[in-house]
Amino acid sequence: MDYKVFQKELELQSKGWIPTFHDISKEIIEIVEASGIKNGTVCIASHHTTCSVMVQEASHDIDSFDLEFLQHDLLDIMRKMIPDFAEEHQYRHPGPIHAQFGRYVNEPGDFTSMNTDGHLRSVFFGRSETMTIKDGVLDGGEFAHIYFIDWDHVRARRRQVNVTVMGTTEDVDDRKWNNGEVIDTGRKYTEAEKANMEEFDLQLKR
Repeated sequence: MDYKVFQKELELQSKGWIPTFHDISKEIIEIVEASGIKNGTVCIASHHTTCSVMVQEASHDIDSFDLEFLQHDLLDIMRKMIPDFAEEHQYRHPGPIHAQFGRYVNEPGDFTSMNTDGHLRSVFFGRSETMTIKDGVLDGGEFAHIYFIDWDHVRARRRQVNVTVMGTTEDVDDRKWNNGEVIDTGRKYTEAEKANMEEFDLQLKR
């Protein structure tokens, strides 16, 4: 069976004054089609430690912050868990050594390291998503869109998404497990669990 790997990079521009949600669904679909891979997976990964990838339904309605309602709902929840970095020493990070490192790599100011909220949100949310490709089509379900989230709102900056498509250019056999029989995941009680407990006998004998 022929196995193939296909890689591309997407360049994005984030706003900087608020976490940015980039809808990259169209580009990922085009990359999958260009790969020639019929059956396999595609991994969408952030190049950065303050960014995440999310597969979620498009919310359609957009507010004055240029966020879909579902995106802003998510941001509200993340702000409750991990508040925006609003004042110096709000978090332990960045410390003086990290600030010095920022100067060494020519950061424009100490303020660029005050993105602890972005780092923590990325840790909680994850930096990548892997999706299935079936018969040359990205399997996102009926409503899924792919979003790249830049949690770092300290400044506007360029961002990179790494896309790796892996799989075969050939057809696969029938995918149905056990002929597509619906799996019963309900609890199966043992005979011992189903046996009557003695302390209930009095109630039953009334």
